[in-house]
Amino acid sequence: MAKHQYQTEIGQLLHLMTHSLYSNKEIFVRELISNASDALDKFNYFYLTDDKFKNEEWSGAITINIDKDDNSISIADNGIGMDEEDLLNNLGTIAKSGTKSFIENLTGDAKKDSTLIGQFGVGFYSVFMVAKQVDVITKKGSQAYKFSSDGTGEFDIVPVTKDSRGTVIYIKLKDEEKEFTSPWRIKEIIKKYSNHIAYPITLKYKEDETTGEGENKETKEVSKSEQVNSAKALWTLPKGELKKEDYSEFYKSISHGDEEPLLYLHNKAEGANEYTTLFYIPRKAPMDLYRADWESGVKLYVKRVFITDSEKELLPPYLRFVKGIIDSSDLPLNVSREILQENRILANIKQASTKKILQAISKLEGEDLDIFILQYNRVIKEGIYSDYTNKELLLDIVRYKSSTQEGLVSFADYISRGDSEKKEIYYIIAENEKVAKASPLLEAYKKAGIEVLIMDDKEVDEIVTPMINSYKEWKLQDISTIDAPVTKTPEEQEAVNEAMKPLIEKIKETLGDEVKDVKVSSRLIDSAVCILKDSSDPMASMAHMFRQMGQEMPQIPLILEINAEHELIAKLSKTENKELFDDMVWILLDSAKITEGLEVKDGAAFAKRVASIGEKSFK
Repeated sequence: MAKHQYQTEIGQLLHLMTHSLYSNKEIFVRELISNASDALDKFNYFYLTDDKFKNEEWSGAITINIDKDDNSISIADNGIGMDEEDLLNNLGTIAKSGTKSFIENLTGDAKKDSTLIGQFGVGFYSVFMVAKQVDVITKKGSQAYKFSSDGTGEFDIVPVTKDSRGTVIYIKLKDEEKEFTSPWRIKEIIKKYSNHIAYPITLKYKEDETTGEGENKETKEVSKSEQVNSAKALWTLPKGELKKEDYSEFYKSISHGDEEPLLYLHNKAEGANEYTTLFYIPRKAPMDLYRADWESGVKLYVKRVFITDSEKELLPPYLRFVKGIIDSSDLPLNVSREILQENRILANIKQASTKKILQAISKLEGEDLDIFILQYNRVIKEGIYSDYTNKELLLDIVRYKSSTQEGLVSFADYISRGDSEKKEIYYIIAENEKVAKASPLLEAYKKAGIEVLIMDDKEVDEIVTPMINSYKEWKLQDISTIDAPVTKTPEEQEAVNEAMKPLIEKIKETLGDEVKDVKVSSRLIDSAVCILKDSSDPMASMAHMFRQMGQEMPQIPLILEINAEHELIAKLSKTENKELFDDMVWILLDSAKITEGLEVKDGAAFAKRVASIGEKSFK
């Protein structure tokens, strides 16, 4: 007998299953039926494409047996089966289970946590919520194997005899879990979660049956067998025959959860390419949305035969949150992975599907739109960067914060309030909303009553926004690189510039190469100084290029602007104390950097200067 120890994370998971996650125990039936359906899908493909199976008579089926006397049930399928390596990889290790991710995402709320079980591919282990012993007897090739575990940390795998291909899971229930030997209870669970599984699910059980009357009355135990699901692939049914509830239940079965979808799209295309698609957008973003090893949520079928659920190019990567089905009538059943990636038919399906999904999203309103933006706004920005074909649709969807409006606004909202003669969309990029709204760069725009979009996801926005360039002929303008709204006449500004020349020369002398230039500001109202990027300098465009390549950015040349009307600047221009002047100028520059979310060059020197100025103020 080959005895094995579960990995540490699976040991933790089994403990949770047997001691904590009791709020939704019935889902073990859903998960095991889902696994059986996957096994049938995989063998169905080989049955139709591999010559060595051509003489077999096969029809996929799932069978559930209830044994009340033994307080046990079994779930069997005649699918692809498993060999010893499959058992180790799928049931015994973390390699395929997602167990670690599941444990990392636990909330402590048993009801919420139990809904994560299927989403992380740890569905098999849910059986230990109700089982005190589980035996999995399975056959893939010539040799069958039995996997056995009581869920306490060890499992056995031994060779056994089994006549036919497929898998049978024998579940010895805990004494307190007799409800799952009720045929009515199992039927209820299947109708709730698995009605649209595309293979017949047959329930076998024994039931007392009474015949006759009076002295002839006789009760005997009879065996019963009945199909309890519709066994029709939902996406193949006409839309007119389906209700919202049908779509919702199917979504729950493929998402392994209990939540309603935010949106669904069922489409049948005819003509040059014939295919059916059924797509769902979840209310909550998948846990792996921003992980490099994210998994596709879309399954590919050809003429209702499952082909793959791991092909990531069925939709653009930024739509990786979409779940659903693509079923093509034009592809060959034996299409290879390499052909899939180059196939023109799939490219057409991908292009058409992407447009339909984005069009549907762009029509969301109210609470549904708010939910979508909260969950997916950032990945829509990825699409703006990578999908030029659908750029306009994506720009209709994306939302930003605003300097004048509550909540999030669209570009369309902005231009409805903007200056239709200038046709400019002003924006500021910052680490967060607080930094952006505190920026001195906004002061002149506030005074002039001009709306500025606040892009507070700097890591993404700095790369994506320059790619936008314009929206419906309205040019996007970064307020850190352009002149502010005019508050003085040219003559007034020239007079101020002339008066400030001596002070500007002294500041330049103090700061040296630390800034590219020092100017009198036309944008400052309340603040003494601000800093800007010089967009015309080659280093600025190089910085953007470096960000695109994910490399460390060169230092961007900065321009220091001073507010000639600020009291501090007036006092600075009059002081003859060189040490005080230098300290104050450096403090002003470093403070302006901090305000814009930038790091000061020498933190220790900054602190020393602040202390020195503070000390002098008490003398």
